[in-house]
Amino acid sequence: MLNRFCTVLVLAALTALALNALAQGYPNKPLSLIVPFPPGASTDIASRAIALELAKLLGQPVVVENRGGAGGNIGGEAAARSAPDGYTLFMTTNNIHSMNPLLYSKMSYDPNKDFAPVAPLLLTSLVLVQHPSMKANSVQELMALAKASPGKMTMGSAGSGTINHLTGEMFKLLAGVDLLHIPYKGGAPALTDLIGGQVNMMFSSVPLAMPHIKSGKLRALATTGAKRAEALPDLTTIAEAGLPGFEATVWFGVLVPKGTPRDIIQRLNAALIKAANAPAFRERTFAAGFEVIPGSPERLAEMIKADVARWAPVVKASGAKID
Repeated sequence: MLNRFCTVLVLAALTALALNALAQGYPNKPLSLIVPFPPGASTDIASRAIALELAKLLGQPVVVENRGGAGGNIGGEAAARSAPDGYTLFMTTNNIHSMNPLLYSKMSYDPNKDFAPVAPLLLTSLVLVQHPSMKANSVQELMALAKASPGKMTMGSAGSGTINHLTGEMFKLLAGVDLLHIPYKGGAPALTDLIGGQVNMMFSSVPLAMPHIKSGKLRALATTGAKRAEALPDLTTIAEAGLPGFEATVWFGVLVPKGTPRDIIQRLNAALIKAANAPAFRERTFAAGFEVIPGSPERLAEMIKADVARWAPVVKASGAKID
């Protein structure tokens, strides 16, 4: 028993020494940043912007790998199963933590247990947009139109169970309206049909909708955050427009596989905060409709916990399931 105990202590000491040596020499090769959505999406825009700045600070290339599919689960599983050595980073979003575990009956990984938080990065509201032919110039007028024709007004989304869809479900619950949900395979095709008049309205990410709002192809009625969006400061929030307590945002943050040495997490956190505060990153992301919110690993953990509590009732009430 004594020999076995001594062996365990020696192994533990050797492991600690190895991890310390790993952290001291880190990084000495390129890093991968797994993005769980396809190129061109908001997550991809944010990831490529931060990868450029992070590479400058770490002295190694940061390669963006798009692994889209299954609402972010394909990329999430790949990242979770990677070696916990700090060379694989994962750009996460709130839906992966707060919605997917309720929407998918079978998941091969646990997004809330298989990762360690590194840093929150960006926040953006959704924006309620409609086709210009709609006879509504405010949220209240839109609600009145929907109540006058229950189940006939169409609401596009990036797909069943996405944050666009579930924000619409929250709107239906709080506004007491019946909207016909039309799911698409992504936010871009949904917006294309909205611009073409095939659907009436949509809750879109601000970065995706901004060019079409500016061009007049879409009419924006309100944003969904707790406060007005920095990119659209003149636009009221839905809470201000008559639905108190309404809040739906999209945030992005960086995770690493569980078991990654604390020293490496701290090194990455410091680099990410510096990268997020770089003028080029701030300028690029603000133009796309993002708010920069770099912070500690603990702050990202708090955000995940709060979002799980916020969205669980909405997902359950919607009855949405993806198998």
